[in-house]
Amino acid sequence: MENILRTPAKNFSELTDYPFEPNYYLWNDVRVHYVDEGPKDGPVMLLLHGMPTWGYLYRDMIPMLIAKGYRCIVPDHIGFGRSDKPTEPSFYSIARHTEVLSGLISNLGLKNITLVCQDWGGPIGLAQAVYMEERFSRLVIMNTWLHHEEYEYSDAIIKWNKNWQEGGLFSIRHPDIAVLLLISAGILAPKLGIPWILHGEKLTIDSEATKMYRGFQAPYLGMPDDAFNGFRAFPLSICHYDFDRGNGTAQIYFFEQLLQWNKPVHFIWGGADDIFTEKWGETWAKKMKGTFKSLPEAGHFLQNTHGREIVEILLNKISEE
Repeated sequence: MENILRTPAKNFSELTDYPFEPNYYLWNDVRVHYVDEGPKDGPVMLLLHGMPTWGYLYRDMIPMLIAKGYRCIVPDHIGFGRSDKPTEPSFYSIARHTEVLSGLISNLGLKNITLVCQDWGGPIGLAQAVYMEERFSRLVIMNTWLHHEEYEYSDAIIKWNKNWQEGGLFSIRHPDIAVLLLISAGILAPKLGIPWILHGEKLTIDSEATKMYRGFQAPYLGMPDDAFNGFRAFPLSICHYDFDRGNGTAQIYFFEQLLQWNKPVHFIWGGADDIFTEKWGETWAKKMKGTFKSLPEAGHFLQNTHGREIVEILLNKISEE
């Protein structure tokens, strides 16, 4: 495939809180990065990120899960993290991301999988549990959704979609998306962070915030503007805006099929999220007859701020099955 960008390895060399060896799966000449840590014969934790993050989001959870004997598989979707970044915007669709993940799971021969998914990791990952149910032992669902007829999109997600449309707030060159993670973590107020994104008005932040910023900035640092097309595609793939690009028909099918899921399912929710609200999470958990645990102070990217608490809740839920 022509016109593929690849983030230099040096961008990741100083991420001391994400020291894991890179692994790659080749999908139609596109290199897909994944972390593979822990015992190869251990039960699998498949940890899936969304937009605009990458596997780094799970940096606090991976060591804790490895210590309990789990094999952690943490892919970066194409266009994110250490994975290749095709420059053609039309390359990116939810159906393609879903196909790529199916190929990775099959290629690695993964079984006894606990799926842990959040944001776009939900529509992409939950599809696998329908397609390959025999490979999955349980589902852990965090601040995500599947499109279906009764689903009511929040004002926040509609605004998020509009901000990425042409002429929207974030339809700019080289958007500094790492700042969004600082805002969501409560480190920066939006009134300070947004000028940073739009105009490069950087602020002084403490060492821990700087570490987080560098971690989420690493995949795009020094990269041309076309490297950002992968994550630009995600907010424009929300089904209320672009049904086909969002794999809408398939999402409706996955939602209905998963209502028949007869294995354990646990919902762990960031209660302060205005994109996928706690009310929605509770409603979905009841429909799937799953457990539900809210972290009231956690926002949309709950792994970024509450990774250790998530692992403790998850391991406790597994012990109670």
